[in-house]
Amino acid sequence: MTNQNIETVSSGADRAKVAAAALVAAAGIAGYYLLGQQPFVVRLASILVGLAVALAIAWFSGPGQRFIAFARDAWSETKRVVWPEKKETWMITAYVFAFVLVMALFLWAVDKSLEWLLYDLILGWKR
Repeated sequence: MTNQNIETVSSGADRAKVAAAALVAAAGIAGYYLLGQQPFVVRLASILVGLAVALAIAWFSGPGQRFIAFARDAWSETKRVVWPEKKETWMITAYVFAFVLVMALFLWAVDKSLEWLLYDLILGWKR
């Protein structure tokens, strides 16, 4: 059985664009190290320019266009989310903190009980 949700690059032009974007990004990162004697700003610019050009190349590929469509759909979906009110947010936060406190006390009690059982009773190591 094959999975139909796997992203593949179908055309040769798309493969070339994705490969070119990867090479340009790698060249920008390599430029950072090759310009070791230059000021930090120049080295950082090498990375930023390389990544910007790589993104521009990838933007025009098929996978890049699909990613942009996905990002637009995701952004519109977040606009439809019903966010909790301030009071509800504070209540849920209080529940989480209370649960963490109870679990910390429980784990501390288990740890001390096992320590007492193993070291004092079974092994006889009185500290």
